[in-house]
Amino acid sequence: MSVVPQARGGITVPEVRGGITVPEVREGSTVPGRMSGKLLRLGTRRSPMAIAQASHVASLLTAHTGALVEIVGLSSDGDVSQAQLTQIGGTGVFVSSLRERLLAGDIDIAVHSLKDLPTWPSEGLVLAAVPTRDDPRDALVTVSGAKLADLPSAARIGTGSPRRAAQILLLRPDVRPVPIRGNAGTRLAKLSSGEVDALVLAYAGLARIGRLDVASQVFEPDELLPAPGQGALAVECLSSRGDLIDQLSLIEDKLSRAATDAERSLLAALQAGCSAPVGAYAAGADVLRLDAVVAAADGGRALRASAAGPASEAERLGWQVAADLLGRGAAKYTNVSDGHLSDGDDLN
Repeated sequence: MSVVPQARGGITVPEVRGGITVPEVREGSTVPGRMSGKLLRLGTRRSPMAIAQASHVASLLTAHTGALVEIVGLSSDGDVSQAQLTQIGGTGVFVSSLRERLLAGDIDIAVHSLKDLPTWPSEGLVLAAVPTRDDPRDALVTVSGAKLADLPSAARIGTGSPRRAAQILLLRPDVRPVPIRGNAGTRLAKLSSGEVDALVLAYAGLARIGRLDVASQVFEPDELLPAPGQGALAVECLSSRGDLIDQLSLIEDKLSRAATDAERSLLAALQAGCSAPVGAYAAGADVLRLDAVVAAADGGRALRASAAGPASEAERLGWQVAADLLGRGAAKYTNVSDGHLSDGDDLN
């Protein structure tokens, strides 16, 4: 299964020349967008990657609506705590602070990595737009440029994701996944210092911070299925703001929304969060194909399922694939121990 860049909808592989410059944002500070139209306050986490994502959404909004956008940098519990994510809330820990500020009226819009967004509804809020999705694949990063097959036995693979760890062990049972947290710079520094022998990170995340140069291998979905929603952004606002919902609909990509709806409905039906070893990838235009995997955390076993259906019935497709997996015992693999972290740490 090869991921092919598409002009719109589905997958796009960004072209990066020499990296990007991300403004430094302190707690509660703002970065103005283009000076035209009505002011919109866009809340985001303060990491370089989150600011890059927010800047992209701000540019889309300005281009489509003429609005002035201020980027408001905020901290979440997941950003400031060094505890394991399962100890401080697990799924949703990176989005709760932004949602609180939305409900309080401190910001008008919140931008999240879609795979960090819980699948259950949040009262008073609406997922108003999913812009065109970036490349959802995972990438291996090594100092030498070695691929997974080249690494020695017992090589330490740094990842904060049970999903990635379990699937890496399916490919190489002799390596050793090592839990790791932090933003892109922190993780890359741990690789450079020799604390780990390799990292597995999201390709889209590397693209957003201009570091595609460090990727030594990009895994196709038939090798390592991404997290549901990986590579996509979620734009939330108050459900009572009909005017804003109309504005945000202008930056929605229908194909990206359908694909991620299928993946997230699968996750919801499995009653699994972003800490569970669940991978899913949907692609297609009029007809979607959804592939999914639920793996044992130790990589000892994996259940796989696939199905295809109309893009207009994306959620039903997710439920169908989940029912197949649950019928074969997937529930026993969707609970994750406190020793593992979520995909949502900072590399989308």
